[in-house]
Amino acid sequence: MARPDPITRFARCERGGVLAFWGVMLAVMLGLVAMSFDFGRVQITQSELQAYADHVALAAAGELDGLPDALSRATEAAEATISDSQTFGSGDTLLSGETDYTLTFLSALPASDATAITATTTNPAAAVYARVEVTAQTVELVFGRAFAALSGTPAMANVVGATAVAGFTSYACDVTPMMFCLPPGWNPDAHVGDLIQLRAGGNGAAWTPGAFGWLDPSKVLVDATGPCAGKTGSHLDRCLIGAAGPITQCFSYHGVDIEPGQKTGSLEAAINTRFDLFNATMNGEKNDPAYAPAPNVIKGIVPKGKNAACIGNNEAVSPNTIGLPRDDCFGATNTCNNLNGGLGPRFGDGDWDRDRYFETNYAPFDGTVPVAIQSWLDDNAADADAPTRYEVYRAEIAMSGDILTGDGDGDGHDGNPIAETGRPICNTQTNPVVDHTRRVILAAGINCGAPNNISGAASGIPVENYVKIFLTEPASNDGTGNTFSIWGEVIGTAGGDGSGAIDDVGIFRDVVQLYR
Repeated sequence: MARPDPITRFARCERGGVLAFWGVMLAVMLGLVAMSFDFGRVQITQSELQAYADHVALAAAGELDGLPDALSRATEAAEATISDSQTFGSGDTLLSGETDYTLTFLSALPASDATAITATTTNPAAAVYARVEVTAQTVELVFGRAFAALSGTPAMANVVGATAVAGFTSYACDVTPMMFCLPPGWNPDAHVGDLIQLRAGGNGAAWTPGAFGWLDPSKVLVDATGPCAGKTGSHLDRCLIGAAGPITQCFSYHGVDIEPGQKTGSLEAAINTRFDLFNATMNGEKNDPAYAPAPNVIKGIVPKGKNAACIGNNEAVSPNTIGLPRDDCFGATNTCNNLNGGLGPRFGDGDWDRDRYFETNYAPFDGTVPVAIQSWLDDNAADADAPTRYEVYRAEIAMSGDILTGDGDGDGHDGNPIAETGRPICNTQTNPVVDHTRRVILAAGINCGAPNNISGAASGIPVENYVKIFLTEPASNDGTGNTFSIWGEVIGTAGGDGSGAIDDVGIFRDVVQLYR
């Protein structure tokens, strides 16, 4: 048999064929490895830009508190406090300053991430979110471009950017579900010690400064662990206004739901349990610890009847004590609006007759404040020579024994029977959360004018600030139905570091978070 010639044998030989396969696969694998370097550079750049966008958005959003300078502070915080770096992009290596991003502010976000964001705003009161778009960077694709050229496939994307949206919300928890209308530009820390007459308002008409109403009309923010849990209807309304906390869950500063003060009926009886008054709808609560009164309930009224132990539906004016006086401008001529810079007739100026209070309750009065009270004022009052009513109230609580007595303790009442001692006599139950703050309410201060233009009930209304208000006297109905007045002295901004912050009540949280 003839042997094939060498050329034929070579053509038929299959030895070493796998080398050709591995040669091709090696080229492909080396190409993929090379591309992985480019892909990694792109992903690293994306991560670096996204981290920078997140940080800038969070820094800006943390300043969006609704105040007039919120946007300028947010812009400055984003530019001055945040810096980062990127490694492989063709732009700046150092990421810092407004040239590396675009910052816009939003009043709302769409419900779906797939919907375009359009609610931009330049109004600091409406700005809730900060949106950051980082300047795009180009990442050079050395291996990727070569592979695309050799394989005929499209080149991998190499332009990298990042966006982020962050928002800021403040929450007030365990507060009185109550709001009132503020005068334009009014700041509670600038009016510590001023008296306010809060009147039920908003009955289908524009709300004026000093008008009050209620929060959470649907009653969904009741604290499930507090004394009001499980109550409904008018029983729940009275509990939310009169009981000792924890009462409510958390309200957002960015939007609360309100209703007029008349809508829920007359609730002065619930408020007045803080003064050891148990009448009308609250007559049956005198043994309930949830309605334990404040430790100091001097009010200038006493039980009517020789053997009456409690002030029920009948009361008498005390013959020798008075409650804390109102600001002088609330007198017969009502000159408050002329003296308080035009804030309105329901806002006082903090000028009240301290001497008359001490002359009556600590007679005979020689012009010298009782030693125990003066000692507390010297240590705690902002101005010991002109204390606020709340500071006097606190000083009286700090005195040993009864507040007003005739027991030989040198307070000026020796041998002179006092009609009221200041200590509760009707409800003597103890409650661990009842202290000097029992006569303090935390009310949401709201701009009822433009742009909110509140008339009647409303939803999603922003809160300017929560205000600590000391109840100086029992609430009273003026005889016209459900309209009644609440007299309170401004202590300061709740949850803040205002000048009136002798102590703090309620729980306040600032939350900054990423949304996109």
